[in-house]
Amino acid sequence: MSACENPNVDKDALMTRRQKFDGKTKICVKCKEIPGRIVIRYAVYCKSCFFPLIETRFRKSLEPSINVIPDGPRRKGLHAAGSLVIAFSGGIGSTALLDLVAKTYFAPRKEDLEKLKGGKEHPRNADKDVWKGRPAVCFVEVCGAFPGDRDRTEEIRAVVESYPGSPFEFVPLRLEDAFDPDWWSAIGRGDLPSAARSLGLDMSDEDLKLSPSPVEYTPLDALRVYLQSLPTQTAFFSAIQTLTRVLLLHTSASRCASHLVLGTSLTSLSVNLISGIAQGSGYTVSEETKEEWNPRVIDGLPVRVVRPLRDIGMKECAIWDWWSRLPVVGRSRRYIEGGGKNAIGALTRDFIFGLESDYPATVSTVARTCAKLTPKEGSDCTCVLCGRPVQHGVQEWKAQISIRAYEQASTAVSGNTRPPHLTEEEIEKLIQVPHDTPHSSLSLTPRLCYACHTTLTSRSSRGTATSIAKGKSVDDVPIPTWVRAAMYSFLPIHEIIAEDNDDEETSLGRIKMTRTDMKAQIADFLLPDE
Repeated sequence: MSACENPNVDKDALMTRRQKFDGKTKICVKCKEIPGRIVIRYAVYCKSCFFPLIETRFRKSLEPSINVIPDGPRRKGLHAAGSLVIAFSGGIGSTALLDLVAKTYFAPRKEDLEKLKGGKEHPRNADKDVWKGRPAVCFVEVCGAFPGDRDRTEEIRAVVESYPGSPFEFVPLRLEDAFDPDWWSAIGRGDLPSAARSLGLDMSDEDLKLSPSPVEYTPLDALRVYLQSLPTQTAFFSAIQTLTRVLLLHTSASRCASHLVLGTSLTSLSVNLISGIAQGSGYTVSEETKEEWNPRVIDGLPVRVVRPLRDIGMKECAIWDWWSRLPVVGRSRRYIEGGGKNAIGALTRDFIFGLESDYPATVSTVARTCAKLTPKEGSDCTCVLCGRPVQHGVQEWKAQISIRAYEQASTAVSGNTRPPHLTEEEIEKLIQVPHDTPHSSLSLTPRLCYACHTTLTSRSSRGTATSIAKGKSVDDVPIPTWVRAAMYSFLPIHEIIAEDNDDEETSLGRIKMTRTDMKAQIADFLLPDE
């Protein structure tokens, strides 16, 4: 079968596919005795050498970041500042991660080893009591975003509780908790003021104005309205990722956890890096590999987000699960597809998976190269939606490179200059003069990073994965609770004072006091008449 190639090109200049192994090297490259069972980046390993190899890579990625002051490659004693939270999705990577953590740090010790105690710095005791308190396994159920999907919470609970001694505490979450004020109060963030609870987002304007909303949603309805209001299929999947990540961070902070470990394999990490850059998060690309999140509380403990499987590919994780006989619950197929086959995340995943199949070493090169990238300038604040650094002057830069107004669109509705993805009704909304409201100066745009602003405002002719429900609009969209709490501090002072007065009148009642009563109230502060 002939190939469609240019015969004039030098054969040495072409990137020919390298064979996975030459067919002669069938013996394990590590022990050099037993025939190999798996090929990892052109190297053959037997089953006996495979498990120590994965454990070594896992510990090498995790342990340098455990201590308050990282030790680097040299390790003395492992003593974390707080507890541990393990993010568990039920997929291949997180299943392998949970098993590695359980066997490495929380496995029951044998009786003969218990008799040989040794000192606290003895290597035998190095992995004992690394984290404070009982570790937690946190699972975020996303079926609320996909009507008709099954709830996998009980299946995940059975997997977590199957380990000997029940070393983990299972903490179930739901994606709609991001819009639940009761959950926000339960994790110790306090009650949301009524002015913050009523904030709604106008997504028809790129300024993303906030105003009081007369509509009250249940958390599940608020989640679905929020996702259905997003402008693209890519934004739909990106929003689910952001909500899941921030839910895990706030839960970790509420448990005084110093570390949040994710089951992101090398393959998934490369997908996230390329997909994130394509969606505008190139400024925070380093946060994908190593991140330290500071909660918005005075005495909050910084949470280090670690990906211990960042040097282990998805194939190795799958082999670990198979040879260890681990039950893999799996993830929602609609969630894995990323909101549609034409979304950036789905396209990137297909590209990286094909690249890993043909050129395995290239996937690790992508991750290592992105890990070396650092922002040119610092950041002044963090994004109120995703919690990551905001690039300075990003909105001014976006205004200079983008066409963001359609003042002449009304005269070109029947012509070819009208944007093809906009209807006549949408154009009328774009060119109309906004009405002044008490909250007209309160905009979400200056407090967002470039990626989050693009997620909420970037339009496409394909639309979202789901259509907006009848009777709903993008003029009054609910927002997550942490965004409401952060934006409450930016409300005009007269709104806060008015709310405080309303609360006081509600609790105490409006009682008119006489002059004698008023004087009695301040009698201790009056000077005697002389």
